[in-house]
Amino acid sequence: MKRFFYLMQMYKKIFLTFLCVLLGAVFIISGYTKVGAPAPFSSPIEPFEYTFVDLGFINWQVAPFIARLMIAAEFLIGILLILHLNLRRITYKLAIGILILFSIYLILLMVIVGNKGNCGCFGTYFQMTPLQALIKNIIMVALCLVLYKYHEGWQLSKKYRYLILLPYATSLAMPFILNPIELDYSEAYLNKPESNYKIELDTLYKNASLAIPPKTLSQGKHIIAFMSLTCPHCRIAAKKMRIIHERNPEIPFYFVLNGKDEKLQTFFDDTHTENIPHCMLRGRSFVYLAGTSMPSIYLVNNSVVEHEVNYLDLDQTEVEKWLEK
Repeated sequence: MKRFFYLMQMYKKIFLTFLCVLLGAVFIISGYTKVGAPAPFSSPIEPFEYTFVDLGFINWQVAPFIARLMIAAEFLIGILLILHLNLRRITYKLAIGILILFSIYLILLMVIVGNKGNCGCFGTYFQMTPLQALIKNIIMVALCLVLYKYHEGWQLSKKYRYLILLPYATSLAMPFILNPIELDYSEAYLNKPESNYKIELDTLYKNASLAIPPKTLSQGKHIIAFMSLTCPHCRIAAKKMRIIHERNPEIPFYFVLNGKDEKLQTFFDDTHTENIPHCMLRGRSFVYLAGTSMPSIYLVNNSVVEHEVNYLDLDQTEVEKWLEK
């Protein structure tokens, strides 16, 4: 009988240890897949940055830091769980806290736009709807509570307690090393010489489908974005422009989309940009205006392209300055 209870305790310890390591791996994978590292299976970090701007209380300049600090927290939780360090004192509480924070965001997302598109919890490589991600978070919180009750882990002795600083420092540094922040790009495209070439919008008026572009697109200033429905970078650009448009509806965005009709709803489910004026343009007509590099974003003034903008460089403040000139 004693041997039986001994074996049960041993199997229980092995199971809880495995569960703790598995939970830690999920946190690390979650952080890595959205940090934008120059390696396989890591998505661009920009959609995660835009999430914080979309919440309404963080600006474009602060968002890159907040995004990386949140990813650093995920790395830290994952490392501490795998190493079984300070579990009850710090790790479980931090894990539950960040999961609750993410869950609140997911609930707000479902209330505002519904259970559509990719929540971004694992970047673009492991796509989940907000509801699926919320269920995942609830399961992870439940596992944390079980582990909190039955699995204490290890505490470093006072002699080696300073070593706990190593995972903290490593976790904090990793997002900034894997994907350094660049804040000096926002004004770059407006400081370059103007392109000043005419864009032949008649091609757009003659060949567009889904919605006929208004003739006013040839008059005044507009930001015209040419995007493919299946291009991942186009979707990132669209998400950024949606947030800018929501923060300032006076900015005149117009989307020219290319792709199959059946892909259109998927694009809107992911980017939530159906309220931005748009049309479809296919074949040579699209390539003639947009070129071959997607997305193509033009700042157009009276049918003249004054600036071509990379979506990473697209800055709300600088666009507003351009519109006021």
